[in-house]
Amino acid sequence: MVTNKVLLKTANEALEKGDIDGFLSFCTDDTEWVFIGEKTLKGKEAVKQYLEEAYTETTQFTIERMIEEGDFVVQVGEISFENKNGEVESYLASDIWRFENGKMAELKAFVLKNEK
Repeated sequence: MVTNKVLLKTANEALEKGDIDGFLSFCTDDTEWVFIGEKTLKGKEAVKQYLEEAYTETTQFTIERMIEEGDFVVQVGEISFENKNGEVESYLASDIWRFENGKMAELKAFVLKNEK
């Protein structure tokens, strides 16, 4: 049996390769992403638009820890990518994913710019 943790790792790998549709194949149609204190995205189309704007071919995940319990996976780490000006931006993130029937149904993301 494939665990939710493995599914999330595989989805992240697709996103790092720039395969947004591949990543979205791991999400439910009505997936909901809540960026705490910022915005909420509802449905795959809204998530796709966000990913096309926010993520680039240089997106990299550095995962410090993944913890799975029941239908939830908590992922803590760093996301970095090259912005439109060619500068590398880095964000610290703590994501709480809820899975439903083997797909990512909900995300609660706590994201802060890494001011190294």
